[in-house]
Amino acid sequence: MLNRIVRHQSDSRLSRIVIHNGIAYLAGLTADDRSATMKAQTAEVLKKIDELLEVAGTDKSHLLSAMVYVSDMRLKPQMDEAWIAWVDSSNTPVRACVEARLGTADTLVEIMVVAAQ
Repeated sequence: MLNRIVRHQSDSRLSRIVIHNGIAYLAGLTADDRSATMKAQTAEVLKKIDELLEVAGTDKSHLLSAMVYVSDMRLKPQMDEAWIAWVDSSNTPVRACVEARLGTADTLVEIMVVAAQ
């Protein structure tokens, strides 16, 4: 069925992955180690994204878009350093990065992605 919606890792609050019409939508992800630097938190989040994309049957080469939230735009170069080391440079997604107050004071970055299967 074309309009089938599949949800993974769901609870009463959210699903970590929602797949619809061959597109995988990932929830915003944050690092568990909130004592880490922006670069290290970003690297941890990107590892989580790889793991969830695998569950969704895809990978970072199929990314369509990314929304990056940083707690302090002055730290954005650290996020970019981790991002550039991780992203498939032949298949970069559209991306936006905005400064935002995140869920906790020590959360430095949150990333949401959308990928084709």
